[in-house]
Amino acid sequence: MGLEKKSALLKDLIKKCGGCAVVDGGFATQLEIHGAAINDPLWSAVSLIKNPELIKRVHMEYLEAGADIVVTSSYQATIPGFLSRGLSIEESESLLQKSVTLAVEARDRFWEKVSKVSGHSYNRALVAASIGSYGAYLADGSEYSGNYGEDVSLDKLKDFHRRRLQVLVEAGPDLLAFETIPNKLEAQACVELLEEEKVQIPAWICFTSVDGEKAPSGESFEECLEALNKSNNIYAVGINCAPPQFIENLIRKFAKLTKKAIVVYPNSGEVWDGKAKQWLPSQCFGDDEFEMFAMKWRDLGAKLIGGCCRTTPSTIKAISKDLKRR
Repeated sequence: MGLEKKSALLKDLIKKCGGCAVVDGGFATQLEIHGAAINDPLWSAVSLIKNPELIKRVHMEYLEAGADIVVTSSYQATIPGFLSRGLSIEESESLLQKSVTLAVEARDRFWEKVSKVSGHSYNRALVAASIGSYGAYLADGSEYSGNYGEDVSLDKLKDFHRRRLQVLVEAGPDLLAFETIPNKLEAQACVELLEEEKVQIPAWICFTSVDGEKAPSGESFEECLEALNKSNNIYAVGINCAPPQFIENLIRKFAKLTKKAIVVYPNSGEVWDGKAKQWLPSQCFGDDEFEMFAMKWRDLGAKLIGGCCRTTPSTIKAISKDLKRR
């Protein structure tokens, strides 16, 4: 199936959902709720090694909550990261493939179950393979600063992402999700890589923002979106893991800067200290606020809405219930 047909799958899903599909929520958050120890450079990806069945369980919980798109557990899963744990290249690539397989198996099992129930309100979900930023691999918080250092070039970023992208594409997801991209350089690297590898799977690229106005690097989103707007590989652009208080303004901004679909999945509002490896107290959104604001974000033009860190299946259930009621 080529890029055009796969893009049509996503377009049709959004249409079935009444104009806005629901993305799942915080994956690591839910793993921790179930007792997983993920204070690790691999973060949630450590569960691919230690407890893959728990990953499948979390996917099922988000599907039951009403997610139309489930995102794989590969955000911080990289070949260099796995190699640093003593795994071989073959084992590392197998774990990347497993991240997609687990999500697909959960989706298929869930759909087989609910499709037999008359009057159900679910859609057959799509699986998006998560590709975290270079900063996520560094695990030093630089995905929230965009400061990768002078020695990180466009070619270095493409080389970093290339094999992981190839392995994830070969595993057969429906979509690709580039997440928490902090600067123009990495966004451009992702776009060029998709073209160089002739990838036939639609992608979205999500930036984050620490001020609600610009990318973490300080670059304007107008600059960051320049290469993305020209790419046929990019179906949607947007924001993830930024405070929900920023989202309304950012949707308005993106709506003026792009004709691509807009995707938003903010965190709860808590702030992650990448160096101290802890969440800092701050103003948070509960499920009720997410439910209320999701409607506004949809009305402003968002086509894909979900949650990121510190959101849970109950958050997604609230969003899905309200979006699909109208």
